[in-house]
Amino acid sequence: MRRYETIVIIDPDLSEEARDPLFEKIKDLISRQEGFLIVSDEWGTQKLAYEIRKKVRGHYVRLDYCGTGALVSELERSFRIDDRVLKYMTVLLEKDVDVESFKQKEEPEAPEVTDEPSADKETAASDAPDEGASPEASDDVEPEAAEDELTQKKE
Repeated sequence: MRRYETIVIIDPDLSEEARDPLFEKIKDLISRQEGFLIVSDEWGTQKLAYEIRKKVRGHYVRLDYCGTGALVSELERSFRIDDRVLKYMTVLLEKDVDVESFKQKEEPEAPEVTDEPSADKETAASDAPDEGASPEASDDVEPEAAEDELTQKKE
């Protein structure tokens, strides 16, 4: 499979509720064509470099996905016939991609849970100063040296 990136500029006048069906249609199309959507990144509404269909702003969305040339053709065909899409551009990122590696990255790894307390927690607890201990009694500052410095500054 190949990895593609498609930038889509959608009509900025659409509400979020009107944009959601378009995104669902895209995700459904990718899954039907046996592709894999890695990430769908909404950039929000931005000023266009030039006017498109009498619009000076557009809602940008970046799609990063794996699929075949047939998937790209079908996506672009659906963009051409959809009035909500102002512009689109697809770029080939990688020619040969292992989709399984992306699927594994998507699944969060569950941390192992053990009944035994870890050694790190015990060490951290023993290094922490006692709550009742005064700051003067800490190992970092010797009380006599601190008093000497104070008396020298006063003079």
